[in-house]
Amino acid sequence: MFWQTTRFCIDLAQPRVMGIINVTPDSFSDGGQHASTRAALAHCERLVAEGADILDIGGESSRPGAPPVSLDDELARVLPVLDGALTLGVPVSVDTVKPEVMRAALERGADIVNDIHALQAPGALEVVARHAQAAVCLMHMRGEPATMQERPFYSDVVAEVDAFLRGRLDALVAGGIAAERVVLDPGIGFGKSVEHNLELLRRQAELLAIGRPLLLGWSRKSTLGAVTGRAVGERGAASLAAALAAVQRGAQLVRVHDVAATVDALKVWRAAGLGE
Repeated sequence: MFWQTTRFCIDLAQPRVMGIINVTPDSFSDGGQHASTRAALAHCERLVAEGADILDIGGESSRPGAPPVSLDDELARVLPVLDGALTLGVPVSVDTVKPEVMRAALERGADIVNDIHALQAPGALEVVARHAQAAVCLMHMRGEPATMQERPFYSDVVAEVDAFLRGRLDALVAGGIAAERVVLDPGIGFGKSVEHNLELLRRQAELLAIGRPLLLGWSRKSTLGAVTGRAVGERGAASLAAALAAVQRGAQLVRVHDVAATVDALKVWRAAGLGE
């Protein structure tokens, strides 16, 4: 299976690692560490050297309770980093919900739009459709970051996530975005309880039946803290375990903070023949 992006056709015969670059002061795990353009670009270069297959740049935190960021602030955070990242020889994704940021990023040559709102904002689908080969990641989220963890409820979380992602994929195809440009993210930690997240992992194979690659983002999430009792900065081992479990259940992409460790873990996984 392949994922068509603006500049690259990504071969997903082996799982790929998406490295996270948060150009924010308030992200749940590394807020403020890469808030300056210089620090963010240095982090991009480090992640590529560690083996990242894709870079994902975000200028607005989506942690539970996060306040919205103005358009001007997000553009000022993201675009200078994007310009530098585009020179590093790997696909570059921009993590945003704003059509205006999507348009500016794609006009500069961004390969992927990673949208936690699944292109539901007015005009977002049309922006991506106008860029004939730009890729998109559609994520499921119930509610908004500010309120999404207030008593989330599902009759069947896997069935409801499945139905939402199928519906959004159909909407994109109807809007002129080829399915080959789309990957799907069930949204671990976005409007879901610990048990919801674990159920999505246990039954992840059901989501593969949609027919598009899955991107999973377990890295340092609060569910891992609930399971292990570890603080955010101490969830590296749990994040690796979750990433490998997701890959073993068919995920083609994992979005992570700890690129080097994840790349090494996947090398061992492949060497053992577990990916065959």
